[in-house]
Amino acid sequence: MAVPQIFVDADASPVKDEVLRVAGRHGLVTTFVANFGLRPSRDPMIRNVMVPQGADAADDWIVEHAGANDLVVTSDIPLASRALKNGAIVLGPTGKPFTEHSIGMALAMRELNQHLRETGESKGYNAGFTARDRANFLHEFDAAVQRAKRQAG
Repeated sequence: MAVPQIFVDADASPVKDEVLRVAGRHGLVTTFVANFGLRPSRDPMIRNVMVPQGADAADDWIVEHAGANDLVVTSDIPLASRALKNGAIVLGPTGKPFTEHSIGMALAMRELNQHLRETGESKGYNAGFTARDRANFLHEFDAAVQRAKRQAG
């Protein structure tokens, strides 16, 4: 099997530095995919992909390129669902894994929350990203990378 790669839905990711730290430790190629605003890097293990403006352009690119045992970092639940179908390991920026068992409920809750926002019953505030979220992501992402490398043989 191929060496796992890392794909980051990078437009609003708060964990880019943490991804690079873990990827560097494990010697894995990391691809940041975004519509705008990526910092250039001379590191050959870091790739930046700028996609055209569009609702799902970054998501489509990631789904097209991420396969079995690759790692995808995103808070986008529909993207997580699509990447799981490709066999990727998917984590949110708080370290919470998206799995075949959890994705259905995550999609349903996303739809419910969207409905509540549209009807004015919810203001749609998201909790702030905390130092604990960052630490949890680092721990869970490192474990996921190790699992992906073991599965790849």
